[in-house]
Amino acid sequence: MRGNSTDNQPAGQKAGRKRNKLRFLIPLALVLTVAAIACSSSTGSSSSSSGDGSSSSGDLAPDFLITMYQGQDVVGGQEVNFSGLVGQKPIVLNFWAGLCPPCRAEMPDLQEFNDKFQDRALLLGIDIGQFTGLGSQEDAQDLLQELGVTYPTGFTTEGGIIRDYEVLGMPTTIFIDAQGQIFKKWTGALNREVLEEITLEMLNQ
Repeated sequence: MRGNSTDNQPAGQKAGRKRNKLRFLIPLALVLTVAAIACSSSTGSSSSSSGDGSSSSGDLAPDFLITMYQGQDVVGGQEVNFSGLVGQKPIVLNFWAGLCPPCRAEMPDLQEFNDKFQDRALLLGIDIGQFTGLGSQEDAQDLLQELGVTYPTGFTTEGGIIRDYEVLGMPTTIFIDAQGQIFKKWTGALNREVLEEITLEMLNQ
């Protein structure tokens, strides 16, 4: 009686097919994750809650190392620790990526906000495209140049930043007061009116 053909195949062939399946499933999982992040609501939502181990309203903003694309004169160097920027004035921390459509859409409003509020708050953009599959550092710098963005922006190599700041959609903006405490988090694209409203609330608290 003829046995099952898969049982008669060498172990190496079976292992090869399993590896091929894994090679397919892993990229698929990454694509689905990125799609979920990239398609976050463009209208955005304000939040002060968070899951275990991540930051919420009233918590100190986690520290991380930043390598600047531009704005070195504003933050004081090419490589800076975020904690070193705390205490001077409130910070509007914007997580974005070069191939993120909602990020592109909000950047002109961020630029107008910075032009108006740069003496009262530090707007700081952090490119996390390498962690979300939404672009390389080159894509990010191309977008800055294309849109004429001048506010301080950079990137980090610390992937834990997504967990630490509970970045659940792109873009995500964290409002941090002058004491380094998280005031509010906004998931999704922002317009200038909302930016100004939340920043004024933070300044007047």
